[in-house]
Amino acid sequence: FAYNKDEWVLKDVSFSIPRGQTIAIVGATGAGKSTIINLLCRFYDIQEGSITVGGTDIRDVPISELRKHIGIVLQDVFLFSGSIRSNITLGDERISAERVEEVSRMVGIDRFIERLPDKYESHIRERGGSLSVGQKQLLAFARALAFDPELLILDEATSSVDTESEILIQQAIATLLKGRTSVVIAHRLSTIQNAHTILVMHKGQIRERGTHQELLAQKGLYYKLYQLQYKDQETTERTEKNRKGG
Repeated sequence: FAYNKDEWVLKDVSFSIPRGQTIAIVGATGAGKSTIINLLCRFYDIQEGSITVGGTDIRDVPISELRKHIGIVLQDVFLFSGSIRSNITLGDERISAERVEEVSRMVGIDRFIERLPDKYESHIRERGGSLSVGQKQLLAFARALAFDPELLILDEATSSVDTESEILIQQAIATLLKGRTSVVIAHRLSTIQNAHTILVMHKGQIRERGTHQELLAQKGLYYKLYQLQYKDQETTERTEKNRKGG
């Protein structure tokens, strides 16, 4: 695939996702991770090769029909002006009040909602200005679960959230992925250790693939990424410990 003619953003990329399994995609900025998601959703179409679901080329499926079966949770969560309930259901009347409360419990946002004066009818401003980053992400998870997509695409970045929210988010991710066909763009490698397959992208190509342990054993790109993040985490924890001690 190329955004501009012959300037290949992805080349020789080939993989399959068995039903019910999770594939994680990792790599540096510009490696091609987001492009894969754009292609799966047909925001763009590939120039060569094919993308198939159950043996059917996605270009032979109406876009609206394809996207009906895909749930996307992006790092930059979009919320609109309205009630918490309507932000979860997106105005779809087929999603019952019981279902809204059930998915809110499943992702751990229910305790926050129940403390609000109007609970699920509480009004939030456009883009969720009155909510924390973690709360917005949990609401987006509840929305994805409410629609119960066959394919879940998750940009699981948890930067800029407090420790309590991050724990809730990681628990919510585990709930979302359980038994569901999923593609996860992974930012923190510690969150995808249980993925069935991890693809390591580099300059538009898949350079490594395997489980977390298999890739660490190879001591290649994934191993280097993991070591860098582990050192960053240790430094952050040490700084936080010193700050509290001071």
